[in-house]
Amino acid sequence: MDGTGEAKAIVQRGLYYDELAIGARYLHRPGRTATEADNVLFSTLTMNTQALHLDAAFSEGQPFGQRLMNSMWTLATMVGASVSQITQGTLVAQLGLTDISFPAPLLHGDTLYTETEILDKRLSASRPGQGIVTMRHIGRNQQGEVVASATRTALMWCAPEEDS
Repeated sequence: MDGTGEAKAIVQRGLYYDELAIGARYLHRPGRTATEADNVLFSTLTMNTQALHLDAAFSEGQPFGQRLMNSMWTLATMVGASVSQITQGTLVAQLGLTDISFPAPLLHGDTLYTETEILDKRLSASRPGQGIVTMRHIGRNQQGEVVASATRTALMWCAPEEDS
């Protein structure tokens, strides 16, 4: 309760620039189980006709013996998993993604678990009240095997100054 006897309303948000510490590691839960429907829908929505995502018969004859999840679905889901814990309402803009890799395939039925580590941060020289944060997203399957990683740079809001 606040001082008036009213219950305090709390709006869910991510973390402000000031609340992020270099070296902090966030484990985003729940994980997301990848489905055939996810793969087909994402691939067709993005006009990606790669047979490794859409053609079961073709994929059986390929090195992994089955269809692979579209790696862009994996990347988008990995970044999306971080939003509610880190950037919901505190992101100004995504500035870039680098060092993207997919060292192992994600398959239908696998569960993607994402973690984010804060690598660096600095106040913006040109945008008062904002800071630039560099983070690494890592995606693992249910066996703990790394299936994706990406370095992301984001422009974040600094915490608003509280009225005294």
